[in-house]
Amino acid sequence: PWLTKPVVMRCSGGPSILKELSDEHLAVDIEDAIRMNVAAITLQVFIGGQFESRSVHNLTKLVDMGMRYGIPTMAVTAVGKDMVRDARYFRLACRICAELGANFIKTYYIAEGFETVTASCPVPIVMAGGKKIPELDALTMAYNAIQEGAVGVDMGRNIFQSDAPKAMMQAVHKVVHENLKPKEALELYETLKAEEQKAR
Repeated sequence: PWLTKPVVMRCSGGPSILKELSDEHLAVDIEDAIRMNVAAITLQVFIGGQFESRSVHNLTKLVDMGMRYGIPTMAVTAVGKDMVRDARYFRLACRICAELGANFIKTYYIAEGFETVTASCPVPIVMAGGKKIPELDALTMAYNAIQEGAVGVDMGRNIFQSDAPKAMMQAVHKVVHENLKPKEALELYETLKAEEQKAR
């Protein structure tokens, strides 16, 4: 194994944004995950999507493969463009993923009812970062998700598209692991960002 940092490997793939995104298949063999020493494997599940049945079948196959080798599976609740992002939908999607064997679930934060999503799901929930939003909004979303029952966050664009990704990562870490309030985390971000710019 050549990876020493925890990595969650995406194992599904499908069409580009020009076609129906829920038309995914398993695209990685479990041997690839073992060879790369991944911490977990993941795929999207499209509850209510055009290819819901296939994505559910993909999840059960991935869970079975992971169980054989002791690799946990994270299900990602994918939301189609025509679906409503509300607590009722996410409670259903997360519960289905958990009942199909997912060890933990990545799902979107919603301002109303997120605590009912985390409370009704029998496995841990990680908040998805979603599209790029201002730093204070992203830190507030992460803080609220943790306060309302998420065990962590999985942010991509809100870190990598930030003006100072390293500083943003440290600020998010403090929010998630040290309960730092959003405004204090933003101050930390601004301080670290200024230090990075000065060091250049």
